[in-house]
Amino acid sequence: MIRVLIADDQALLRGSFRVLVDSAPDLEVVGEAGDGAEAAELAEKERPDVVLMDVRMPELDGIEATRRICSSAATEGVHVLMLTTFDLDAYVYSALRAGASGFLLKDTPPAELLTAIRVVAGGEGLLAPSITRRLIAEFARLPEPGQRVAASLDNITTREREVLGLIARGLSNDEIAGTLHLGLATVKTHIGHLLHKLAARDRAQLVIAAYESGLVRASV
Repeated sequence: MIRVLIADDQALLRGSFRVLVDSAPDLEVVGEAGDGAEAAELAEKERPDVVLMDVRMPELDGIEATRRICSSAATEGVHVLMLTTFDLDAYVYSALRAGASGFLLKDTPPAELLTAIRVVAGGEGLLAPSITRRLIAEFARLPEPGQRVAASLDNITTREREVLGLIARGLSNDEIAGTLHLGLATVKTHIGHLLHKLAARDRAQLVIAAYESGLVRASV
C-alpha cells in the first residue's frame, strides 16, 4: 500500500482528497493536516510515502513545510506532491528547490492525480505539462551559470552527462534508451548513479541540477 498524508487548510478539500485516495485499492490516507507545521509533524510521525501538499496554508506555507520534510533525516524517503490552484512560476521553482517531487494543479482530473501519487511514490519527478513549460522559461531567465551557485558535475561520466541532459529535456527512460541505443536496465542504472552522485531525491531534482550546472540551456 502507498501511504498518503493530505495537507490542505480547507477541510472540505481534505475530505474530498481522502475519499478519492481511499477509493484506490493500492492507496491509503494515514493522516490530514490543516497547516504546514502540522504537515511536517505528521510526516515525521507517520512516515507516509507521499504528502499531498497545498502551497498556501496558514502558520507555515506548503513550500517551507516541504523544505522541512525534505531536509530532515527523520523523513527521508517521504515524497511531496504539491497541489495548488495557482499556476505561478515562483511557486514551481521554489517548491522544486525545497525538494518537492511533483507539482500539479488542483483541477487535475481524479484519475491523473491518483496516477501522480503512484509515480511520485516510485521516486519519479512529475510536473503538469503547462507547468513544465513555465519552469523551462523560468530557467531561461536565470543568470548565466557562472553568476549563480551551480551544481557540480565533476564526478559524473560522459555517458551520465548524456543521460542527465536527456532527462532535463523531458525524455522518458524508454526514450533515453532509444536515443542512446542502450538497454532500459542500463539507463536505469545510470539514473541511479546520477541520483547518488548529485544527492538528488528524484528526477525533478536531476532536472534542476542539469540546468543550474549549465549542462542544459533553456531556449524560449
